[in-house]
Amino acid sequence: MSGARKPAVTGRSRVADTGRYPGGVTFPVVGMVGGGQLARMTHESGIPLGIRFKLLSDTPQDSAAQVVSDVVIGDYRDLDTLREFARGCDVITFDHEHVPTEHLRALEADGIPVRPGPDALVHAQDKGVMREKLTEIGVPCPRHRIVRDPADVAAFAAEGSSAGSSTDSSGGGDGFPVILKTVRGGYDGKGVWFVRSVEDAEDPFRAGVPVLAEEKVDFVRELAANVVRSPHGQAVAYPVVESRQVDGVCDTVIAPAPGLSEDLAGQAQELALRIAKELGVVGHLAVELFETRDGRILVNELAMRPHNSGHWTQDGAITSQFANHVRAVLDLPLGDPRPRPKWTVMVNVLGGDYPDMYQAYLHCMARDPQLKIHMYGKDVKPGRKVGHVNTYGDDLDDVLERARHAAGYLRGTITE
Repeated sequence: MSGARKPAVTGRSRVADTGRYPGGVTFPVVGMVGGGQLARMTHESGIPLGIRFKLLSDTPQDSAAQVVSDVVIGDYRDLDTLREFARGCDVITFDHEHVPTEHLRALEADGIPVRPGPDALVHAQDKGVMREKLTEIGVPCPRHRIVRDPADVAAFAAEGSSAGSSTDSSGGGDGFPVILKTVRGGYDGKGVWFVRSVEDAEDPFRAGVPVLAEEKVDFVRELAANVVRSPHGQAVAYPVVESRQVDGVCDTVIAPAPGLSEDLAGQAQELALRIAKELGVVGHLAVELFETRDGRILVNELAMRPHNSGHWTQDGAITSQFANHVRAVLDLPLGDPRPRPKWTVMVNVLGGDYPDMYQAYLHCMARDPQLKIHMYGKDVKPGRKVGHVNTYGDDLDDVLERARHAAGYLRGTITE
């Protein structure tokens, strides 16, 4: 990057010279809305830089609230709470996309930097808005449209049948199965329905919110392209990864995606960078993708925050997704996203029948001294994401086996 830039310190003035530093030094305060594990790990990445965090959390027991010193307990859906929280923050960012868009516009009108801003974030908040915008800018997506009721779902399915859309081979000539999604609020498989008939299409409409219908894509695997963009337009792209799901929840991430052609990997990275630029994203953007059987990539979902598909970067990249997100929202120069080892594998640790996972550390650490365990401070409940493990090395089969064994032993599904 040519030329040195001075990072802007917004909303705060330089402190008086105390004699300890020439001219005085002020470190910014990042306001993080949401107290989950993403906030916890983002805070961790700011510690070496001396970046201070202020957290708006639902409860004192939330993952990040356990480790951040400046915590406000409150409801992110309340504008007055958000405004009071923002006092003393240099920038506001998020560990989820659920803050009402109109509240973020109000904060911006108050002169508070919000990154990513509401004009960008709405595309991760509302799947209908996202699909409309991506289609407008020529990004390849599954066939889709907003549907009104089960009869409209049947009509959408029939349109796909007549058009020869790429759908699941288990469907009949009526165009089913299709995917239905609530336009707002879904994550980790929630708010998503696999619909095989018009009779199956009743449930999504009971909530009284708009429903998006999408074709069931005949894909080989799911990929993710993670990029980070700063306010002045600098952007970096991480290697494209393979993401493996179990029951709609991310289970395993392999970096880089094995067997992915250099051409298709480049297309995915360029696509993610273009989306970040076109939508005006500031911070981390995860673009979840389908690799189709006929060699194309289609955009599945967007996330504008650190993402599960980027957790491998903590131990496998020169600069993690969390560190680069902090740099981006503060408009600091971005760090190198290149991988350190040949392969890195992340496996999520889900809660099982053994709540005291600490007792498993002895076995896991003795068996694999290179293993990296990241726990979120959550109560262990069956199926709940409570942590993840990262492994790395030159032999993919070995790296995969080590990660799966550690995650399984921590959960209690492997006992030796």
